[in-house]
Amino acid sequence: MKVLVVQQRMGIGDMVIFLPYVHAISKKFQSQVSLLVKKNSKADQLCQNDEHIKEIIYLDRNKNNSGRHDGWIGFFKLLEEIKEKKFDKIFIFNGSLRFLLLAKLCGIKSILQYPLFTRKDNVVLTAKNFTEKFTENTISTQPRIYLKEEAVERAKEKYTFSKDFKHVCVGFSASGPTKRWHIENYIKLAIEINKKIPCKFYLAGGKNDRELFAKFLKSPVANKCISFENLTIQETLPIIKNCNIYIGNDTGWLHISSALNKKCLALFMDSPAQAYGTYSKNIYLVVPEGETEKTTTHNTLGKEKMVFKNVLSKSLQLLD
Repeated sequence: MKVLVVQQRMGIGDMVIFLPYVHAISKKFQSQVSLLVKKNSKADQLCQNDEHIKEIIYLDRNKNNSGRHDGWIGFFKLLEEIKEKKFDKIFIFNGSLRFLLLAKLCGIKSILQYPLFTRKDNVVLTAKNFTEKFTENTISTQPRIYLKEEAVERAKEKYTFSKDFKHVCVGFSASGPTKRWHIENYIKLAIEINKKIPCKFYLAGGKNDRELFAKFLKSPVANKCISFENLTIQETLPIIKNCNIYIGNDTGWLHISSALNKKCLALFMDSPAQAYGTYSKNIYLVVPEGETEKTTTHNTLGKEKMVFKNVLSKSLQLLD
């Protein structure tokens, strides 16, 4: 059985959130699956050791329509690539007519897809209900990233994960400024936590966060920090696995940490907390003052209403 799973959302967090459904499909049909995903999902690095996944096929489509698979010419290029693999079954995690047409023209006999033109869905529940319907199994929404134990042990030795400290992954990055708590707050938080509990801090961000890294690495806790700035996602996974906790924004690092079975204190201020913050047993929420997990969504614009003492209190509670 050759199975293709189409997951076109571009974020790292979305890729992690869909892993339980990819795994469920693989188990149902007792076969590794192929994934059609966007490159920004970093699926190749997240799934390097995933026994359920046979291959990653990258969908090259961009907002400016400059991708290899954009437009009708790009459609037929993708059609050729998929058709030659001769898939028996396809799961399409979206309501796109384009992908339905692609599957039909490829001659895939079994096509399973969201209702056409599905929009503004709860990303977790829609995927869960869709997969349960066709696998006829109840599926946990808790994701899992697979790592080799030797990689985890090497990271523990390389970065000196001493039991004399608590090890905190700090996710100060985010996909936009409205979803990002001020870096000064994270620095202050690290200082206050360290006064009560000796800690080391692992700074999770990307190439676009150089200014934020620089501020943290000039702070009073700089000598207790290890930066992820020049590491790949794959290189950070065993480091995070050795940490005690993730504290940070709703970003890919949150969902990675959750899938590595770490406690996560997630700050939601301008994204759907109920969809992205309640699917995992590992995630504990902080939302803006006056908001709830149900009311915190896009356009909440609540980062100025995040109460520092609440974040500090919950951080210490989870670290205890």
